[in-house]
Amino acid sequence: MTDPISDFLTRLRNAIKANHRIVEIPSSGLKKEITKVLFEKGYILNYKFEDIVNHQGTIKIALKYHPVTKTSAIKSLERISRPGLRKYTGAETMPRVINGMGIAIVTTSKGVMTDKEARNQNVGGEVLCYVY
Repeated sequence: MTDPISDFLTRLRNAIKANHRIVEIPSSGLKKEITKVLFEKGYILNYKFEDIVNHQGTIKIALKYHPVTKTSAIKSLERISRPGLRKYTGAETMPRVINGMGIAIVTTSKGVMTDKEARNQNVGGEVLCYVY
């Protein structure tokens, strides 16, 4: 597989379309950080890292749905930076997703964070994806 982050986002997208409550994804350090950001911003209900000794481990994500309308908290997951075409940006040119209603997940020298946090800390980096 050439792009594990795209696989992560696609598994989430497919689980949301199928109205699954829980999705299991192979684990990595970057995927764990993206999962933490999604949880902190309220896009997922909960998560659990299951690390097996001498194996890759998995991430179990409990998806969040509206109790009455049964619509997902995540409307769209869009991959921006790809292995063949990286998208880097500075703090002053950090993208705003739907005029601040969504988030851009950015990997910086200070860790994985949202576009707003990167602007506040005045750091730039690689724009991984848009979530709204």
